[in-house]
Amino acid sequence: MVSTGKFVASFSGGKDSTLAIWRAIKQGVIPTGLVTTYNIDAKVSWFHGIPDELLSRVQEAIGIPISLIRTSGEEYAVNFENALRGAKECGAQVCVFGDIDLEAHRKWCTDRCDKVGLDAYFPLWNENRESIVYEAIDSGFKAIIKVVDNSKLDPKFIGSQLTRETVLKIKEHGADMCGENGEYHTFVYDGPLFKEAVKFKIIGTKKSENYTLLNING
Repeated sequence: MVSTGKFVASFSGGKDSTLAIWRAIKQGVIPTGLVTTYNIDAKVSWFHGIPDELLSRVQEAIGIPISLIRTSGEEYAVNFENALRGAKECGAQVCVFGDIDLEAHRKWCTDRCDKVGLDAYFPLWNENRESIVYEAIDSGFKAIIKVVDNSKLDPKFIGSQLTRETVLKIKEHGADMCGENGEYHTFVYDGPLFKEAVKFKIIGTKKSENYTLLNING
């Protein structure tokens, strides 16, 4: 457990990374900034598909700088390391991640930190997935389901508010309640970290063979 120093965090805009950041702050670690990977081809954040305009609004609402790592898939790891290197130069000693229990993810994150001399910290590591999603909800974080993997979860969940009732319905459909296996991704727009809710508009959905995405903007 890290209890002192300064941290940068890998921030997806979703519930797990947000909860990890919230926990680290409550433990007394000071945030110097957040880094979010941004797909230069799709022009939204990687995995959660959040446009940069909304990420700017999140930055204003939480009062922590967000740096976009603008990258292709081929240069993803190198550009991530470069961003961490810059964060270290600004005083960060630790990088916070929201991963829960997938060893391959932990190794990738730890390897990136090792390359630049930062400690990797996983505040949620090896905790019960169900408890984590309920903690995020009960702590007051408000989120919508932004992306659904059509092979793992019914696309009808796209755009749903993440509530206890929604989580139970996800479980009834045989999917992981926390979405740790990629069943769904969220966009957090309000909660304890936020000075005010981030306003956004839903402008439709986009469905491919594998995924359904909720298109939102400011």
